[in-house]
Amino acid sequence: MPATIIKGGFLLGPDGLKKDWGVRIEEETITEAGPNQELTVNEGDQVIKVPWRLIAPGFINGHTHMYGVLSHGITLETEVTEFSSFLEDFWWPLVENRIDHELAEKTARWACVEMIRSGITTFLDILEGPNSIPGALEVEAEVIRESGLRAILTFEACQRISRENGELGLKENADFVRKYNHPGDLISGLISVHTLFTADREYLVQAKNLADELGCDIHMHLSESVFEPDWSLERYGKRPVMVYDELNYLGPNVLASQGVQLEPDEIDILAKRGVRLVHMPLSNCEVGGGIAPVPELLSKGIPVGLGTDGYINNFFEVMRGAFLLQKAKHLDPMAMPAADVYAMGTTMGARALGRKDLGRLEPGSKADLITISLDTPTPINARNIYEQLILFRNPIDVVDLMVNGTFLMRNRELLTIDEEKTRAEMREAAERFWRK
Repeated sequence: MPATIIKGGFLLGPDGLKKDWGVRIEEETITEAGPNQELTVNEGDQVIKVPWRLIAPGFINGHTHMYGVLSHGITLETEVTEFSSFLEDFWWPLVENRIDHELAEKTARWACVEMIRSGITTFLDILEGPNSIPGALEVEAEVIRESGLRAILTFEACQRISRENGELGLKENADFVRKYNHPGDLISGLISVHTLFTADREYLVQAKNLADELGCDIHMHLSESVFEPDWSLERYGKRPVMVYDELNYLGPNVLASQGVQLEPDEIDILAKRGVRLVHMPLSNCEVGGGIAPVPELLSKGIPVGLGTDGYINNFFEVMRGAFLLQKAKHLDPMAMPAADVYAMGTTMGARALGRKDLGRLEPGSKADLITISLDTPTPINARNIYEQLILFRNPIDVVDLMVNGTFLMRNRELLTIDEEKTRAEMREAAERFWRK
């Protein structure tokens, strides 16, 4: 089968910025990464030259809610005063509880448009829609399959509606994992629960045992604001991480999201148990949750990825938030180096999702990559490349996007999704949603 060779102006690999480098791709895998003139080219191979672009790994969106687009720009009738109010007065009754199969489909398709435009090649989506099951994950999977993106899909199971709905949520996830978790598939699943305050201890243990039985990861939101720690202290006399640890819940197959209000001893336990975490700087600001202790998490060796949370799906903005907020929090311009933030969006973000074959451009890695325009007003070099990308590039600068060796966008044109049709359908669905 002919290979694809992409010769760039620059390549951003594990060893940093390389000038006049490119990659050779055979089927879904990168087989060479090196100087353009040294890449193997055989008869019949496709050679693509992009001398004014940077070849980079596709971004890893470690946590999103594709249905979140329904809330974008919506004017609230009710006043949200703090985190529990956000959930109880707005998010649960007005958004989550009203998600059905049609909305799951429409929002997933538009989210794919936004993610491709933003340079995201892999994402983890958590569907929170207690009245959309059974079958909602399968609806999403069909859309993702058409888009060509790489995705982990899961339903956020909990007992908020009822115990029966909680059991249905676990079944939704287990059925999906059994069907999709096979080597080579672009789509996979995991078990997800919500929080301590929407699930009892027995249910959490049941979910963890199910994940262990299926051999898959398990995910939960963790201390997104002061609400969960305060609730946990009042209910159990312990902070959330201590409760999870007491239940033997924590381990290397656990992915926690948010992790905003964590104490140092909680961070130590997460590190000791091998837990991974995804950071969402912008949505944490929106709900008044706070600023996560990311430097402290990283210093303990915890792999931390980045997520959009379905809030602002511009991944460059998410990286900016991660880069800038820590400097303000710590009153230190050297806090949160740009190279660390970029790693959280690529190589470390892939590790956070348990995928060491993603987020890097080197032989043996999956051919998930983007090309970025380098028409910057100031030159790029090995020392400033991460700041240039995070602070001064945007989705409009993402020119090409490839997943598993197949282009999903070429020269800024989406190849797998009709963007204008999807936009119109999304707008019509949202207008109907908010008229009710």
